[in-house]
Amino acid sequence: MRKKCIVALSFAFLVFSVSFAQDPTRFEEEVGRVQAQYPSDQHRGSVVFTGSSSVRLWKDLATDFPNHSVVNTGFGGSHATDLLHYLDELVLDYQPKKVFIYEGDNDISGKKTTGEIMQTMDQIVRAIHAALPNTEVVFISAKPSISRWNLANQYKELNTAMKRYARSTKGVGFADVWKPMLGKNGQPMPDIFIEDNLHMNRKGYEIWAKVIGKHMN
Repeated sequence: MRKKCIVALSFAFLVFSVSFAQDPTRFEEEVGRVQAQYPSDQHRGSVVFTGSSSVRLWKDLATDFPNHSVVNTGFGGSHATDLLHYLDELVLDYQPKKVFIYEGDNDISGKKTTGEIMQTMDQIVRAIHAALPNTEVVFISAKPSISRWNLANQYKELNTAMKRYARSTKGVGFADVWKPMLGKNGQPMPDIFIEDNLHMNRKGYEIWAKVIGKHMN
């Protein structure tokens, strides 16, 4: 019944979403691997972290939050529309008490506008709260990175929109990892990334853990 409710809620929006989204079924195998690693019937009531590769590559997630049961359902390369498509499998089936979402990074790189991204994020929030009214949703801000620094203004615009949305929407929070990842020169710290200058090393995730830890309780 819950899936039927979510489909009914989202159907009108999906027609719009697919007009600027890649085919979400390209992630079927990866989503299947996530479900196998974290069977939903064994992890209900956990804190779910989901979104693109910056979440997927957070290998020490459970270590960083030892006092919480956490599930990592990140899937690399995803856009917000992909998360909406797999919302049941990656979020709702776990009946989480809290959901941290990192989407928007690849969307901006894929030339989507802030308005398009936020429309999808709103659909995601509405679907989660329709099925799980007491679940808190926390947006993780887009991160600064060396490889995508040319898009910094677009990322900052998206972060501003997400922060405003969180302030005006019950049950939604905003975790700002942008500022803590910048050096004194206002540029991304060079020593918090792996070789591709996009994804983070352990030092980068320690920054995330410190910021997100404030939203865990």
